[in-house]
Amino acid sequence: MELLKGACIIGQSGGPTAVINASAQGVIQTALKNPAITRVLGAAHGIKGVLADQLYDMALEDSNELDLLQYTPSSALGSCRYKLAAPEQDETDYQRILEIFQKYDVRYFFYNGGNDSMDTCNKISKYMQKVGYPCHIIGVPKTIDNDLFGTDHCPGFASAAKYIATSCMELYHDARVYDTGTVVVVEIMGRHAGWLAGAAGVATWAGAGPDLVYLPEVDFDLDAFLRDVERIYREKGNCLVAVSEGIHYADGRFVSEASTSATDGFGHAQLGGLAVMLADLVKQKLGVKVRGIELSLLQRCASHLASQTDLNEAYLAGKAAVEAATSGITDKMVAFDCSREGGTYRCDVKLLDLTSVANVEKKVPRSWINAEGNGVTQEFIDYTLPLLQGEVNRPVEDALPRFAKLKKELAR
Repeated sequence: MELLKGACIIGQSGGPTAVINASAQGVIQTALKNPAITRVLGAAHGIKGVLADQLYDMALEDSNELDLLQYTPSSALGSCRYKLAAPEQDETDYQRILEIFQKYDVRYFFYNGGNDSMDTCNKISKYMQKVGYPCHIIGVPKTIDNDLFGTDHCPGFASAAKYIATSCMELYHDARVYDTGTVVVVEIMGRHAGWLAGAAGVATWAGAGPDLVYLPEVDFDLDAFLRDVERIYREKGNCLVAVSEGIHYADGRFVSEASTSATDGFGHAQLGGLAVMLADLVKQKLGVKVRGIELSLLQRCASHLASQTDLNEAYLAGKAAVEAATSGITDKMVAFDCSREGGTYRCDVKLLDLTSVANVEKKVPRSWINAEGNGVTQEFIDYTLPLLQGEVNRPVEDALPRFAKLKKELAR
């Protein structure tokens, strides 16, 4: 097989994570050393940067700054939420992407993101095949929501889960400091999949976590919720509740009052305000002191609590993508195949067809949620716990984190 030689583009898309830049680092550093890749370009704000011809020349970056990417939260190249139309409906974006690929002789394209990003990757891959432009395209997984199909888990989930479990353990103690009881409701990200909210149950397993955990995989019953909170408050004098932002009633309506306020670039409802709303309902019902807490963006940018396992696997995903593409493979997403047998955790890389991954959400198995629908089972704990392991030894300056500082010089 003749070696495909040319430039590569790495882009980041969707919501960032604490370790997404480790994947970018894995792609960039591996690509810079690969003889098949003549130039490494970073897309400013994902596919929008490709369309706008805003590409960074990554070879001009200081190698020490590239090393710091793994410790740097958010998306260092910039992200976007931009959904490509189906090419049969409108080829405009695809024609522009092809034009840019030809301009820079791009023969490798790596896109780092979640469900919608894999859809973008899949569409571009199929279009390049259709028009006969040789370009190897590999998706690099990322999402704190952990809802990508076919992979054991997603880079970014473990660090967010570790932050959530730790924060819930801290809140557990803080909520019990006074002799006056309190009901605390913590709102956790997750529109349709409850992996992150379930992570709060790890804190409960550790002995200092929520009394109740609600995931969107089970229809929410407001009356049952109020009864459960009242019962626990009467028994313990306090109650800590974790709720996924995407919990919904049996008819599909989001419980959150803010569910219809706006949508993101992919057309998804932007949720929020749920914890405050539920806390207010509890106050009206029980007349007790309440607090509603929304973890919000802190869940996905808390690199100070990143899992070393997560960071290592995020880098591995980027590295594996380049190795697969330059070996002649295309139209795939990097995925994880893991074993937890006998208490020993092992993670291997596998490749999935982009078509099978795009726009398919992986939910928490119903059997991993308790019968009452207000907590997780030991199976969920056993799945999650190995992913949280390892403390990251982050570089600091003046007792503060030292993050990567990229020059971001545009390619010419």
